[in-house]
Amino acid sequence: MHDIRAIRENPAAFDAALARRGITDASSRILSIDAERRAAIQTAETAQAEQKKAAREVGAAKAAGNEAEFERLRALVGEKKAEVAAMQDRAKALDTELADALMELPNLPLEDVPEGADEADNVELRRWGSPRALDFAPREHYDLPGVAAGMDFELAAKLSGSRFVVLSGAVARLHRALAQFMIDTHVEENGLVETWTPVLVREEMMYGTGQLPKFGEDSYRTTNGWWLVPTAEVTLTNIVNGLIVEEGYLPRRYVAHTQCFRSEAGSAGKDTAGMLRQHQFEKVEMVSVTHPEASLAEHDRMTRCAEGILEALELPYRTVVLCTGDMGFGARKTHDIEVWLPGQDTYREISSVSVCGDFQARRMNARYRPAGGGKPDFVHTLNGSGLAVGRALIAVLENGQQADGSVTLPAVLHPYLGGRTTLTAQGALA
Repeated sequence: MHDIRAIRENPAAFDAALARRGITDASSRILSIDAERRAAIQTAETAQAEQKKAAREVGAAKAAGNEAEFERLRALVGEKKAEVAAMQDRAKALDTELADALMELPNLPLEDVPEGADEADNVELRRWGSPRALDFAPREHYDLPGVAAGMDFELAAKLSGSRFVVLSGAVARLHRALAQFMIDTHVEENGLVETWTPVLVREEMMYGTGQLPKFGEDSYRTTNGWWLVPTAEVTLTNIVNGLIVEEGYLPRRYVAHTQCFRSEAGSAGKDTAGMLRQHQFEKVEMVSVTHPEASLAEHDRMTRCAEGILEALELPYRTVVLCTGDMGFGARKTHDIEVWLPGQDTYREISSVSVCGDFQARRMNARYRPAGGGKPDFVHTLNGSGLAVGRALIAVLENGQQADGSVTLPAVLHPYLGGRTTLTAQGALA
């Protein structure tokens, strides 16, 4: 959410920043609501002062035996009381309208975020690794002989419908090994705090991280009002919801491995083959809560944490900075990491790492108290995939595929697989 005082002080700068995201003249509506709200508050305060003054004078008129003045003042007190109540109700309604209007506006992009309309305008920062030169036609993950027995889309469709999968046997174990490797690496090497959180959350938690109110159709809601998390960003970030922490508490760095649920609204016909885009999937999520002056450096650090997982898995990737038109609602700047998929002959996103500034903190009222004293200020929040487990499975299978249909598995996973190094063409670990 945005700081109304900053909008009042410099509406032109606010509009210019949002214009980069395709939103024009946003400040006029915001400031109109704000001006009416402030006027209602002022009117209520004036009427309240007049009510108190008249109330004091009522007793004097009664004591003086001036019945006409007594009745006039008593009526005035009643009028002012009603006026105060009406103006307070109006101010409260306008306060809600203002908060709702601010809630619907995306974050302001940082100045160094490239201009652009969509993913075609994203800017590549770097690449790591080189795709293997294959002397056979590469297959997509679901077409690999060793995968067929352990990746069942027909059974999942019978159980749940489209965009689900049932994993079994060696493929299921490989999927689990990837998640365990990611968590262990982030905890032991990157210093993140392993956390286990619910996947059902209250509605206000979804508001806190920005999934609501605009993107409710992208998530699932239960009949009693809980929401299924689209990512552990929701729970990890909301750990500081409503808190004032000491400055020395920062930074806080969390990691969680959870199930995630997305309706994939608006993605009809997109990535329907295989398990690239699912309604239910697993992700290892990183969240950092930092001092405002440290958030940009933390963004780079978190990006390296995600990149390091891919390097350990020996998977070629490229890192891009998203343009203004492709950036998520709550982000000020986002690095996407795209892994090479030989079956598609292209790079596909496997992690997004975003710095949100104080945008989420204002929605959550999450602040820190400066060590030297002074007024509490808002923390900064960041989030990033470290990584999407299903997409990592796809990448490991496709990049390790051999001409005979087997898959050579990354060395870092061998200890998690009982020393086995290969997924055979028959679907077993060997």
